[in-house]
Amino acid sequence: MRIDSFIRWEQIQNILLLLKLKTGCRQREIMNSAAAPNAVLDGLREQIAHLESASQRKRDVLPFGVAQIDERLPGGGLAYGALHECAGGGAGTVDGAAAALFVAGIAARTQGKVVWCLTRPDLFFPALAQAGLHPNRVVFVESDKEEDVLANMEEGLSYGGLGAVIGEIVRLPMAASRRLQLAAERTGTMALVVRRWRRQTEASDFGQPTAATTRWRVSVIPSEELPVPGVGRARWFLELMRVKAGECAEFEVGACDAEGRIDIFSRSADGQDQAGRSRYSR
Repeated sequence: MRIDSFIRWEQIQNILLLLKLKTGCRQREIMNSAAAPNAVLDGLREQIAHLESASQRKRDVLPFGVAQIDERLPGGGLAYGALHECAGGGAGTVDGAAAALFVAGIAARTQGKVVWCLTRPDLFFPALAQAGLHPNRVVFVESDKEEDVLANMEEGLSYGGLGAVIGEIVRLPMAASRRLQLAAERTGTMALVVRRWRRQTEASDFGQPTAATTRWRVSVIPSEELPVPGVGRARWFLELMRVKAGECAEFEVGACDAEGRIDIFSRSADGQDQAGRSRYSR
């Protein structure tokens, strides 16, 4: 009887030991399964923080140096690593040329080479130089189709190390603009699109949504009056039609000078135009 009782007691102890071991293994499995999602979440948080910090490093801005304009732009200027869109106020060549000069003045105030992608080689080099963008800084890339212009822009933005990448196109589809925006974000290069129309019907496409951070429209207005007979400095009616995290605005400005700067005009009490020249150009 005692031997049988001893055997049964040993069996009970073995069963309890097995149950204890199984319980411990199950607890470890539960703890490991709970720790696994936490490790995944921690890894995702690190990746998001890295991406956010990289984006913030690249999102420097290029101020116009005019308080009335810069205060309308998040960060106080045009963002690097972003897409900016510009067009003439009308379908004519005069306003289209003003838009091209406005963009040239912006590119002139960046550092490094500028890639200008286009389908029509009709740019007047002395005019670009007067806007501060000397031809020796510009690499012109001519294409037959606008699809190639967009592809060349994306390639230039992905290269990095450039001051700006400019493209002249008629239409800017949302998908294409998004690709340009993402390419600009990766390298911190400024992307500038000039919308130049050949026909009046093409101008209506300018109101379609795009991924551009800012959208500008430039119209030519009478030049600055001089106290003597002659032609004064050209003036533009500049419209900030869209800006992310900002408000739209309108300005009367003097055209880009030899350093790519613009001046804003205000009316004085005696009715004369007074130009507030910016000292801060970069």
